[in-house]
Amino acid sequence: MATGTINKATVDATHPGATDKMLWDDKIKGYGLKVTPAGAKIYLFQYRIGGRGAKTRRYTIGKHGALTPEKARREADRLHILIRQGIDPQAEKQDRQRKAVDLAFSDYADRFVEECLKVRWKRSHKDGESLLRLYAKPVLGSKPLPDITRADIRAVLAPARRKLATCRNLFAVLRRLFRWAVSEGDLHSSPLDGVEAPALPQKRDRFLSDDELRLVWLGTEKMEFPFASLFRLLIITGQRVEEVAGLEWSELDRSAAMWSLPAERAKNGEASQVPLSDLAMVELDSLSKGKKGKWPRSGLVFTTTGETPVSGFSRAKRRVDREAGALGAKEEEPIKIAPWRLHDLRRTLATGMQRLGVRFEVTEAILNHVSGAKSGVAGVYQRHDWGPEKRSALDAWAAHIAKLLTPTDKTNVVPLAAARA
Repeated sequence: MATGTINKATVDATHPGATDKMLWDDKIKGYGLKVTPAGAKIYLFQYRIGGRGAKTRRYTIGKHGALTPEKARREADRLHILIRQGIDPQAEKQDRQRKAVDLAFSDYADRFVEECLKVRWKRSHKDGESLLRLYAKPVLGSKPLPDITRADIRAVLAPARRKLATCRNLFAVLRRLFRWAVSEGDLHSSPLDGVEAPALPQKRDRFLSDDELRLVWLGTEKMEFPFASLFRLLIITGQRVEEVAGLEWSELDRSAAMWSLPAERAKNGEASQVPLSDLAMVELDSLSKGKKGKWPRSGLVFTTTGETPVSGFSRAKRRVDREAGALGAKEEEPIKIAPWRLHDLRRTLATGMQRLGVRFEVTEAILNHVSGAKSGVAGVYQRHDWGPEKRSALDAWAAHIAKLLTPTDKTNVVPLAAARA
């Protein structure tokens, strides 16, 4: 059995024969070079776990060419240390392969969404999946979970630092993922243990004044199809952007003037009935492909492809801001609209309804909020859906908007009783 120092000179000098040739290193026990009859040169490590009576095992370090003799020697030295510690290199190799495949972050995140978020976060799993896709996967990629550090987490959170609510939600999703990995036995501890959550975002109180609301409505007139009606329905109904944008004709009943928002499309997982005012009906009629008095039975309401809901809300809003700003500058007393967000339209409706004398419970029902009157014990025993009250309130709100758009009218408030009449 040939022995000697395995280095570049000895590797180059060892030529193939009729059978496998072996050269064992004289410094690291078990470290060897195998040369096959075909000329392949392979570094390997031979060892026993459990004493002299144990079975001899061989571990392939790698092929010459892909590895230099120096790199192969360093790996053999590492394996020799593992043996002295009682660690089987084969088991250690399998564990490393499992980390690289089964515990690669991107794939593991997909598994987490399917097996955890969709089961335990049914109402918000899409939000969690989106945050992982947009922020975590581009940074962590295929990095194994056990190798992810706090520095990696900081890198994931960094792009969202200025978006306080997004940053906090992203942190919550990551914390849940790593806690789940620990509970599954795939991780010993979470890199987020002991890490302080991002600060809470300041509570927004922005709502549009009557003048601002009028200018925004008028500013939609030059928008591309179908954004004008989409933005107007946001104002009229007070529903969430993603819920209005994903509206399907099958959810609408023209004869009953009703929009039935299904639970699977509602952000909070709660189905909701949204009465349609005359103003809402006018906007939907304008989108019904010329079928006056008749709406399609299927398909998306707000789509340009026929297959997916419209997107690009930020760009559309910038167009509205420009148009509304130009209109405001032409007013007898120029009006400058302060920065606002589409979500602020919900708060605008809620504020307007308070001024109209609408009960808080009715406003909550219109907004489909599971809070206040609908939460806790009250939510269990209070089963009234406020249907008639919601219709009266939304009719009053639509009448208020209509009056804002009438140039000769200066009234700010429409009495609820008058709207009911």
